[in-house]
Formats: sequence, structure tokens, C-alpha cells
Amino acid sequence: MHLNNNVTEFILLGLTQDPLRKQIVFVIFLLFYLGTLVGNLLIIATIKTSQALGSPMYFFLFYLSMSDTCFSTSIAPRTIIDALLKKATISFNECIIQVFSLHFFGCLEIFILILMAADRYVAICKPLHYMTIMNRRVCGVLVAMAWVGSCVHSLVQIFLALSLPFCGPNVIDHYLCDLQPLLNLACSDTYVVNLLLVSNSGAICTVSFVMLIFSYITILHSLRNHSAEGRRKALSTCISHIIVVILFFVPCIFIYTRPAATFSMDKMISVFYTIGTPFFNPLIYTLRNVEVKNAMKKLWSKKLISDDAR
Repeated sequence: MHLNNNVTEFILLGLTQDPLRKQIVFVIFLLFYLGTLVGNLLIIATIKTSQALGSPMYFFLFYLSMSDTCFSTSIAPRTIIDALLKKATISFNECIIQVFSLHFFGCLEIFILILMAADRYVAICKPLHYMTIMNRRVCGVLVAMAWVGSCVHSLVQIFLALSLPFCGPNVIDHYLCDLQPLLNLACSDTYVVNLLLVSNSGAICTVSFVMLIFSYITILHSLRNHSAEGRRKALSTCISHIIVVILFFVPCIFIYTRPAATFSMDKMISVFYTIGTPFFNPLIYTLRNVEVKNAMKKLWSKKLISDDAR
């Protein structure tokens, strides 16, 4: 589809060209990425092995941690290695793969956050019907739909990227490949593609954010009728979810709901949701969740006992 291209690779300028700052970027990205892997894999292992975490909320949290791990892995390792290079290049095909994985796992995260909000709504507003509405089969179907929806969204991004002709400049002023920076390099009028991008990615981000905030307002409003203990527990869970939603969606909305003009702060805002959010998610969910903390302690003590037994 990109037959009219004579660009086979792109040069990524990264976050900075200053050698000292590049070292700082290397250290920060490496620490955040390792933290993301440890935190999310720990949550995945805890949910898989713990009997106490069998409810739908943890079923969705398992997939959120998985998408966080994959989302971060599609960006961070390359950025970490690029920070050590004098000139970072990425082939056209690798660039397209990164666009796909970035949007696939980012979109999956959005859909899973929506499923988690729906789960909390049913648990708090319809507690008597919770286990019948959110049974294992329903949860499995919802997650499968999230995967299919993310795949469709990503394929649209790839289709838009491959429809752009690249015939000259190949320097991307960013640390990753995304449709926005690619639009700036295309040697044709990108107005329609940009419009499609905003109506696709921008709409998904904005509509999802409004839906999530509205659902949490409804949930918080319904807590008036709960006991003090029930209210405290539900409030703790909902607040951690709201923090995650704001951390992820506000930067996404800023990036994807406007023309493809590049602002100097774009790269820093991208860092926030591509590196920051996957790192903070496990912290937010474990530090504010007693059940997860207890399950982790049990898992850890079991491991220590089995090690001692050897």
C-alpha cells in the first residue's frame, strides 16, 4: 500500500539530543520500566494463584495489568536502547508495528477500565444481582469483545498510516512512532487523515472518559444508602479507579483530540501515559487495596516456606 514511499527508515530524535540528558532519560525509563514489569507481573501472579481474588474485579485487574505490561513493553525497551545511541533509527515496518501495538494495548486498557467501572457499578448499585450479572462467562465475553475492539481500532490506525505517502523528510521529532508525528512527515495533504484520527482515537478517549467519570459519579451518589463500612470500602476502590482514569485519559485526550501540530510539551505528556501510567497502576491498586495486599503477603510467605522446606 505504501508503494509511493521512498522512505525505508525513520530517525527518532527522542526526548533530547543532549548526551547528559540522554543518560538521565536512560536511567529514568529503565527504572520505570523495571518497576512496571515487577509491579504488574506481581499482580498477575497474585491474582492467578490466590483463591481470595476470584471476583470479577480481579479478573479485569488481571487483564489491566497484562495490557499495562504489553503497552509499556511496546515503547520502553526501544526508548531505553535509543537513549544510548548517537543516532536512533527505526525501519518503516518496525514503525508500523509500534503504531499497531501502541494503539492495540492502549485501546485495550481503555476498554478494560470501562469494564472495571461497569463491574463496580453493578457491585455497588445492584449488589443482590452482582454474581448473576457479572458471572464468569459474561466477564470472558466482555474481555474478548475488548480484544476484538482494540484490534479493529489498531487496524484502522495502520490503514491510515499506510495511506500516507512519505517521499523525503524522515526525522520524527519524538521517541516513538505514532500517527501524529508521521502526519507531519507525509508529503501530501493530511487534513482528511487527521480528521479520521481525531474522530477515531480522539473520540474513543473523550467518550470513554466522559462515560467513566459519569459512571463513577453515579456510583458515588448511590453510596449514600450504604453502611459506613460498605461506603468506606467502596469509596477506597472507586477513588483508586478514578485516579487511574484521570492519569491515563487526560494526557491521551490532549494528544489525540486536536490537529497534528506538534507542541513542545507533547513528548513530555506522552511520557506521562506511556511510561508513567503503567508504572503507577499497580502501586495505586495494591496500596489502596487490602485484599490484594493480603493475597500478596500470603503468596510471599508461601514462597518463603517452600524455599525453607527445600
